[in-house]
Amino acid sequence: MQRRTFLSSALSAALSPIMAQTNRAPRLILRSSWQTVNIGDIAHTPGVLALLEKHLPQVEVRLWPSKVNNGVKEMLLKRFPKLQIIEGAEAIKTAFAECDFLLHGSGPSLVAEKDVVKWREATGKPYGVYGITLPIQGSTSTSPAPDSVISKTLAVLSQGKFAFFRDTVSLGVAKERGCTCPIMEFGPDGAFATDLRDDEKALAFLKENDLEEGKFLCCIGRLRYSEYWKMKGTAFDEVKHARNEAMKEHDLAPLREAIIAVVRQTEMKVLLCPEDSSQMEVNRVNFYDKLPEDVKKRVVWRSTYWLTGEALSTYVRSAGLFGAEMHSPIMCIGAGIPAIVCRWTEQTSKGLMWRDIGLGEWLFNLDHEEEIAGIVPAVLAMAKDPAAAKAKAAKGREVVLQRQRETMEIVGRG
Repeated sequence: MQRRTFLSSALSAALSPIMAQTNRAPRLILRSSWQTVNIGDIAHTPGVLALLEKHLPQVEVRLWPSKVNNGVKEMLLKRFPKLQIIEGAEAIKTAFAECDFLLHGSGPSLVAEKDVVKWREATGKPYGVYGITLPIQGSTSTSPAPDSVISKTLAVLSQGKFAFFRDTVSLGVAKERGCTCPIMEFGPDGAFATDLRDDEKALAFLKENDLEEGKFLCCIGRLRYSEYWKMKGTAFDEVKHARNEAMKEHDLAPLREAIIAVVRQTEMKVLLCPEDSSQMEVNRVNFYDKLPEDVKKRVVWRSTYWLTGEALSTYVRSAGLFGAEMHSPIMCIGAGIPAIVCRWTEQTSKGLMWRDIGLGEWLFNLDHEEEIAGIVPAVLAMAKDPAAAKAKAAKGREVVLQRQRETMEIVGRG
């Protein structure tokens, strides 16, 4: 079946009942936008908005955010000028009365679980969940969720129309634990579909730092736990800080060696860039400051945070990305750019989505010592044969695109 016919059939089945009853376009609330100190958390929202725009163009979408400060609101409205953003108690009340369906966007858990319950209890209207992980392992912000918390989440999911999990480990746990949601499937993180751009800023930065398109790799370092006490001014966490300090050399030394190998063995340069607003310091202290002088000459350290549009406009001009973050690689693959992911248990099971989309050769678990030795060869292969790397990225992207089409058909059925 041609994609246009496929989508039209899905839309007809999904939207006709509402349009017949109300004589208007269906209205959907997207509950998303969890924070703005991380370009990945920002990316969840425009990704899902882009999918809805592409696959369900007849639906009116309203965004119910947690945070759209720090220039994010303006960035979203520039890309989606018709978007209505729900702000304030009265606007939420109005949206509950006027909208037909609530879609919980991608995230590290059922982030807005209380709001989903509030929607269900106040309206009795349907809801669904698009691309989450169950926090069954330690995470960047919390300890593993207790069984009672997971059970409560699964009870909420069970009453939804559908639940898409961004990694099949979470999907398997939901099934094993008895979640009875009628549709449970693997559904890629919404950030794969992010298409924000800020070419003007990106091109200016590349020119200023003598970075030529296709002739540099991006690298992102991170610590075991995100340092929210630096980014948000939350209480200092001595336990997490100690874990970060204990593991940072173990985790980041292999990436530093990859930087050195790329510079010395290829013509590529390396850009050290952040995914969250604490990582400029992480990149400087653990990478740049420890590099040999001959290598530093072809390594650029970005000293300032950036928003998703500028970051993605930079990534698409690179030859690829490697590091210990998740959502910059997600955005890269979504745009056809190669990306290598390093992970550990504190990041939950989300990184395992790389296996789910056929990119297991680009996934390295740093808790498994035998996998660490493969990082430098993989990065070098990406740098030495960009065409082969792009072909591999394209295969992963096709898996994502197929699942996006299939999951959006289900969203359309509501």
